[in-house]
Amino acid sequence: MTETTTRKTGMTMAQALNAALRDALREDERVLVFGEDVGPLGGVFRITDGLTAEFGEDRCFDTPLAEAGIVGLAVGMAMGGFRPVVEMQFDAFAYPAFEQIASHVAKMRNRTRGLLPLPMVIRIPYAGGVGGVEHHSDSSEAYYAHTPGLKVVTPATPDDAYWLLRDAVADPDPVVFMEPKRLYWSSGEVSPADRRTAGIGRAAVRRAGTDATLVAYGPSVSVALEAAEAAEREGRSLEVVDLRSIVPFDDETVMASVRKTGRCVVIQEAQGFAGVGAEIAARVQERCFHSLAAPVLRVSGFDIPYPPPKLERSHLPDADRVLDAVDRLQFDDAPDTRYLAQAEPPVVEARLLPGGAMREAS
Repeated sequence: MTETTTRKTGMTMAQALNAALRDALREDERVLVFGEDVGPLGGVFRITDGLTAEFGEDRCFDTPLAEAGIVGLAVGMAMGGFRPVVEMQFDAFAYPAFEQIASHVAKMRNRTRGLLPLPMVIRIPYAGGVGGVEHHSDSSEAYYAHTPGLKVVTPATPDDAYWLLRDAVADPDPVVFMEPKRLYWSSGEVSPADRRTAGIGRAAVRRAGTDATLVAYGPSVSVALEAAEAAEREGRSLEVVDLRSIVPFDDETVMASVRKTGRCVVIQEAQGFAGVGAEIAARVQERCFHSLAAPVLRVSGFDIPYPPPKLERSHLPDADRVLDAVDRLQFDDAPDTRYLAQAEPPVVEARLLPGGAMREAS
């Protein structure tokens, strides 16, 4: 990969992604971009705006509305020596392609004993915050992270959006690139090559602190930073670690932070049960047990299908919910409420009555 030496400042994440695709297309003729409406329209979020006009319909082109076919085509192209970058228009639209992803994309290198790597990128706009209706807002990262053979990354800044996407296109293995929809219009500097961010597999400490570690990724990073700023006004110092890369996972950076602070809260937009946050909490508990002053806590979305736009604000974790979790971390100046919110409901025995009715037994 020939890395661009200078970049603009004040780019939005959408512009940074567009620049990354443009530079990749310009520097490697094997790179192709395709998906639903990514051609002349430039995609629903305009991430591919202008690419067809500059590189032609052979390099950036529209496909039928058939996600399984889009990914299946990309598999064949990657096997043939191309480097396809495909767009799943929305997170929940990608589910019809999951069989291709789990059965073929993730397994091809292993199935061929390393003879056929699949250098391809699957771009997925994901998570909430934009008022999307059903099938247009979902946090699906755990499905891909739980599938061996895939790399899964998610940027939280325009800088990471540019460089992680460049790294993903250049990677010899398939990368699922999760793009937080509500951060498309956030802006920031994109570093030149000599000051670029770390590559895939490395986390970043976004804010230093001493009292507790907030571990977040993608759209939750801004929530963690907001909570850390509010905590500072209350006299508490919170460190914020941005995973950047869910798979591979950067144990070194995360564990070093938790060993320093002794406390950890994991934040994710997705529902809590069996999510990425559960894996992070387990890894921290296993590796940092003797450094922990309190249980590892999680702040997540609720265990429900993604709600309609009017209820989205109540579903998504915010800074207040993060600070509530921080207050439960057994600080000396706070009451010991660590088990109050985690108490299990009483076990109620149900007995079958004649006619199939149920009643509770005291």
